[in-house]
Amino acid sequence: MKAIVLSSGGVDSTTCLALAIDQLGKENVAAVSIFYGQKHDKELQCARNIATYYEVPHYELDVSQILKYSNCSLLQGSTEEIIHKSYAEQIEEQGEGMVNTYVPFRNGLMLSAVASLGMSLFPDDTVQIYLGAHADDAAGNAYADCSEEFVNTMAKAISIGTYDKVQVVAPFAAKNKAQLVKVGLELKVPYELTWSCYEGGDTPCGTCGTCIDRIKAFELNGTVDPLLKGAKM
Repeated sequence: MKAIVLSSGGVDSTTCLALAIDQLGKENVAAVSIFYGQKHDKELQCARNIATYYEVPHYELDVSQILKYSNCSLLQGSTEEIIHKSYAEQIEEQGEGMVNTYVPFRNGLMLSAVASLGMSLFPDDTVQIYLGAHADDAAGNAYADCSEEFVNTMAKAISIGTYDKVQVVAPFAAKNKAQLVKVGLELKVPYELTWSCYEGGDTPCGTCGTCIDRIKAFELNGTVDPLLKGAKM
């Protein structure tokens, strides 16, 4: 059994990487990061550093040509500004549904690409793709491609299309971010190496949706996000 972990350099995917290594051994695990045209490469740099920390192979794929037509606020060339409010506040104001940081079918695109990569790298093995989707991202249908329904449906399609050689594993799809961080703390994940903020820079902004969720997840575990220790927010 081999595993490829979709690694964004953030909390969720890095926890998945630690979990895969814990379950399968680092010799059976690889990480893959996707450049999709995001405004900054901070998260990709973090993903490389994390792969080095765990001593696993790291692959990078470029799907930016597909998404260059999108005006999502996270992408280069977008005319939209990143909203600096929690997802809950955004949903309360605009109703349930897509938030402006939703990248069109990003998880579907990434899972499909990594399914092909997995079969190519490990033609003689069963491959598990680890995806860090969790229930908080799916709440209010903010990110439809993080929902359990989506993950399960994509998993079935990928299994069928790869002769059951590639499986999708989303260990936190039914859990919230605080529960995910709890697992990561137990696995001693080096969260100081991760990056979640939608803005680039040297320190997290602390006010975008993903920063707010991250800070809260650590607080609910009785600790402080290591990126904020000593930082002036």
